[in-house]
Amino acid sequence: MRFLRGLLLPLVALGGFACARSSTGDSVLVLLDPSLKRENFSIFFGDLEKQGYKLTFRSPKDAQPQVIKDDVAQFAHVIVFAPNTKTYSADVTPQSLVSLLNKNTNLILALSTKQTPLTSLASEFSLILPPPGTPLISHFPQRDTAATVIPVEPPRANSIISPNLPPVWFSGVPQALGTNPLLVPLLKAPPQSFASDADSDSGADVVVEAAEKGGEGLWAGSQLSLVTGFQTLKNARATWVGGVELFSDEFFNKEVSKGKQSGNRQFARDVAAWTFQESEVLRIDSVEHHRVNETIPREMYTTNDRVTYTAYISKFNPELELWEPYSDINDLQLEFTMLDPHIRTMLPPAAGEPGKYSVTFRVPDRHGVFKFVINHKRKGLTYLESSTVVPVVPPRHDEYPRFLSAAWPYYAGAFSTSAAFVIFVALWLAGEEREPKKAKGSKTE
Repeated sequence: MRFLRGLLLPLVALGGFACARSSTGDSVLVLLDPSLKRENFSIFFGDLEKQGYKLTFRSPKDAQPQVIKDDVAQFAHVIVFAPNTKTYSADVTPQSLVSLLNKNTNLILALSTKQTPLTSLASEFSLILPPPGTPLISHFPQRDTAATVIPVEPPRANSIISPNLPPVWFSGVPQALGTNPLLVPLLKAPPQSFASDADSDSGADVVVEAAEKGGEGLWAGSQLSLVTGFQTLKNARATWVGGVELFSDEFFNKEVSKGKQSGNRQFARDVAAWTFQESEVLRIDSVEHHRVNETIPREMYTTNDRVTYTAYISKFNPELELWEPYSDINDLQLEFTMLDPHIRTMLPPAAGEPGKYSVTFRVPDRHGVFKFVINHKRKGLTYLESSTVVPVVPPRHDEYPRFLSAAWPYYAGAFSTSAAFVIFVALWLAGEEREPKKAKGSKTE
């Protein structure tokens, strides 16, 4: 099967080199605010269509097409570009957006400085927004744009974002991150930026006062996030963007310096690719377990057995629309648990076998119901989870060794006692029978 797949890869690449598709589907619903013109985002939407996505547009207040019908999500992905909308149709509510994530539908949501239902929903994702009317402001570097239109350096060491991107233009509201481990920061605010209700230098004085007081009053620096991803335990993804202008044609074509185009277009493409589960998507194809020198898994194992556990992992290739073996995970762990882990060991990739991870270990000397557990959670990557239940029993009566090395003192004592008894009996039986001597002066009858 793997040989045939290897032959098909070049053929598929020739037919689909220009497309990159999602691993969960290609249908996209765009909820576009009536105050926003579709033409202002033509480059972003056009790139998605070139990738093979099928875009459907509707107003947030329209009833058709439905987002959820008969408790089934009708689209694989939803883009909510409605930063100023305060009322939505009955099928688009904060509760329905959360239920979409439970149905493995991915979301891109744009925020604004105004108070909207999305602002309240953001707090459910452990995002803390500043008060309404408080955009991000930075007076550095010196430029001819407003203080609320800021060039932001993309992260350099991030597998989600393309390397060596030019600065990205941003205008909108920042987010402070809570302690939720499911958050994935994609774009951080510049160190010299701050959130204020004024774009003049007086806003900086407000930040200084807040810094002196400390606490939640401080909205400044790289601790703030501008674009934040969120991945649920079921691997659905949602991305919160502080301003919809990041996706606009104006910012796509705007230069960050003379003759240097901004990185907005590629950054937006990277964000959409991660959110729509094109990039950083892994899965466990299968798992195997068996005793050493065997190939068939057992229904139960015996204490102290030597067991080999193997997992096959693949990564989605959006250009070929295929799952390819993936061997670049260097921190994968296996747990052998019964309530608590009795064994936790590294599960390294097997040399020369792509996608295969294998380890051999000794079953603990304790019987019960155990589980082989893989629970790999890393920011940006889909979570890998696998659980296989196996009983562990004591050896059968005919499986114990004939002699135990730890019992040699007892064996020696038993054999020496038996030998001493035999010698004693032999000496007793083989000894001479002597008549008792008569005492002197005794009379004969």
